[in-house]
Amino acid sequence: MEQMDVIVLGAGAAGMFAAIEAGRRGRRVLVIDHAKSAGEKIRISGGGRCNFTNLGIAADRFISKNPRFALSALKRFSQWDFIARMDGAGIAWHEKTLGQLFCDGSAKQVVDMLLGDMARAGVALWLGCGVTAVRRGAAGFEVETARGLVRAASVVVATGGKSIPKMGASGFGYQVAESFGLGVVELRPGLVPLTFAAQELDWMVPLAGVAVQGRVSAGRTGFDEAVLFTHRGLSGPAVLQASSYWREGDEIRLDLAPGLDVAAVLGQAKRAQGRAALRTVLARILPEKLARHIEADLAITAPMAEISRADLERVTLMLREWRLRPVGSEGYRTAEVTLGGVDTDGLDGRTMMARGVPGLFFIGEVVDVTGWLGGYNFQWAWSSGWAAGQVA
Repeated sequence: MEQMDVIVLGAGAAGMFAAIEAGRRGRRVLVIDHAKSAGEKIRISGGGRCNFTNLGIAADRFISKNPRFALSALKRFSQWDFIARMDGAGIAWHEKTLGQLFCDGSAKQVVDMLLGDMARAGVALWLGCGVTAVRRGAAGFEVETARGLVRAASVVVATGGKSIPKMGASGFGYQVAESFGLGVVELRPGLVPLTFAAQELDWMVPLAGVAVQGRVSAGRTGFDEAVLFTHRGLSGPAVLQASSYWREGDEIRLDLAPGLDVAAVLGQAKRAQGRAALRTVLARILPEKLARHIEADLAITAPMAEISRADLERVTLMLREWRLRPVGSEGYRTAEVTLGGVDTDGLDGRTMMARGVPGLFFIGEVVDVTGWLGGYNFQWAWSSGWAAGQVA
């Protein structure tokens, strides 16, 4: 029977980082994952270049029942601290839009950095090894695995959420939490494309592949980024962001020309370009295919000079405040994250340890902390993993 100081369940971003920190403290650490490779979500993230953090880390960019819970970990190990790790490893990076940081090369560089740090810290890694149970033992915890029973003083649960099940995602971490009496906040897909009923879908399908810079709002929260029409509905960064704030039955609002006085543009065109078709005017502010589609949908065939004020108001309303009611989302199959998770009321925000279960930690996506798109969830993984690794 193996005897360790710390067992980490999950060889993703949070799990590997926690293992590194614990190993550097001289702890005997074992990381276990049922996947055949470590860091698979890191490897595929950011189009293969890993959006590893964001310069704009702030509490209001994380969703949780307790929005301030994440602050302690995020401040104690910040984006600047992880950037320093990247620089120390010689991994070149660059900033894209909205503070997002990506590797210049491959996301595999980040995985290799973590695996190298684990090896140097003496961390053992069991891949392709399932875990069936975690329970209290005589001197800590016992973990049943496909390779036999393992004991440790501490267990760090970094099993992730339910998103992208084809990569092996499961709800095991939530089961562990509940078995030890911790609550789990309602789970649902986050950062996910939205789907629509037949009437709206029939309108969108001809535009599949068309992208436009817009603003998508759900409730009081809106995002100015790209909107992508698909065969299933709407996707793109603005839609993914808003999806985390959308609840079934609610509507979303689309602004296809954010910041633009559409009424003024149309009024000027009516006066100065009376012979122009509506699609010609709209094509200056929208993709041409979308401009033509809107003209056809509104059945406006007259030249600008002959379009009534009421019709121009219809155009303005459609561009600036198009209201839609999704029927659902594409679910965990394509969701980038899982909203909800282990209730933070039962965790110590400084150490990530379960308040009533000394030695049991929950970190990363399995916790009820979900960041925006753009590197926030990776930073939560680094920060929460670091926090647990200091004490596990």
